[in-house]
Amino acid sequence: MDERTIALEKKTAFLEHTLEELNQVLIAQQKRLDLLEAEVRLFREQQERGAYIRKPDEETPPPHYGQK
Repeated sequence: MDERTIALEKKTAFLEHTLEELNQVLIAQQKRLDLLEAEVRLFREQQERGAYIRKPDEETPPPHYGQK
């Protein structure tokens, strides 16, 4: 084989390796994105049900409340 063919084969092998690495990073990022979307969906559902809102009589008054 001539040097040009060998150089092209090396470049092709390098690009295939780089592409596979990038693909693995993309797969990991998509998994993380899916997890974050599920967490946001759960948070929104809880928020819509009022899970994070207390009734006024359940609230602890602030420390300065009632001081004269």
